[in-house]
Amino acid sequence: MSEAASGPRWHDPDERVAVEVVLNGLPTTLHPSPRWTLADAVREHGLTGTHLGCEHGVCGACTVLLDGEPVRACLVLAVQAAERRVETVEGLADGDELHPVQAAFREHRALQCGFCTPGFVVLAAWLVEREPEADLERVREVLSSNLCRCTGYGPILAATLAAREGNDA
Repeated sequence: MSEAASGPRWHDPDERVAVEVVLNGLPTTLHPSPRWTLADAVREHGLTGTHLGCEHGVCGACTVLLDGEPVRACLVLAVQAAERRVETVEGLADGDELHPVQAAFREHRALQCGFCTPGFVVLAAWLVEREPEADLERVREVLSSNLCRCTGYGPILAATLAAREGNDA
């Protein structure tokens, strides 16, 4: 009997599937359960910079780039990333050389507890690359999609603007 005739195949909750992705520029096979989020899968793979905050897509701590676009990794199933490019905060630096946004966050002390920082850094790096001419209001608009309970946003905004000014891309 075909799957169409018998209905969809149900997966055991403990079953793992192979998900081929390009993770931070490297072909990688993740082994999540079909019900795992992308955040769960990259964290299990050892990339713990992707933080899980609200797990409802509100806070932005889990922001990663999926095929070059920012997404909330807590809202994307790992299996949805199959055959796609995933970039986490760990993929931004070039070896020991920080990404300009990472360097600007450090220089401007754009973190306190640091929990939200990876999501902000990924989002700011995307903005600096995609919209190097973004004005202050656009930068505020984009960054307002992520939440920070410690910094008051001023240092995050200053760091993003400084990275934008230094962007030669």
